[in-house]
Amino acid sequence: MKLGYARTSTIEQIAGFEAQIRELKAAGCEKVFQEQVSSINMREKLKQALEFAREGDIFVVTKLDRLARSTAHLLDIANQLEKKGVGLKILNLGIDTSTPTGKMLLTMLGAIAQFEREIMLERQKEGIAKAKAEGKFKGRKPIAQEVIEEVLKFSETRMSRREVAQRLNIGEASVYRILKERK
Repeated sequence: MKLGYARTSTIEQIAGFEAQIRELKAAGCEKVFQEQVSSINMREKLKQALEFAREGDIFVVTKLDRLARSTAHLLDIANQLEKKGVGLKILNLGIDTSTPTGKMLLTMLGAIAQFEREIMLERQKEGIAKAKAEGKFKGRKPIAQEVIEEVLKFSETRMSRREVAQRLNIGEASVYRILKERK
């Protein structure tokens, strides 16, 4: 059985999400696990997909970055699949780990992808430092005092922190940070 895995980081990436699902189904995936979550967060659907995979299955993703966040993570996933007798196929690269060449290419490309990401982050830091030096970068706006008061008010009710964040249109992490600072 071919199993697909589709992921986007944000809800705003709907078009990319739908395109992944179309590609996976066109590649013959009978079951597609899908989620919208950052690669650094807990990915329940990825975990379910890896647990669901059985010997002889092929685990399919459209792109390498939809699956893993680092070379180590990629190799860990590939090893989990290999131990179960499951192949890994990455559509946009034409990689299939059921072959020795596919295994080698996967390892090499994973390392290159991680290197590329680290270079991009380094350039981003340099750009931010330059913009700060020129007075062009101020950082994000602080949360308004009114919002802080609203968070404190809502937190006294039985409303969850997620509900508070949604109601005030702020991030859940902001709710946690405000409550932590006020303790």
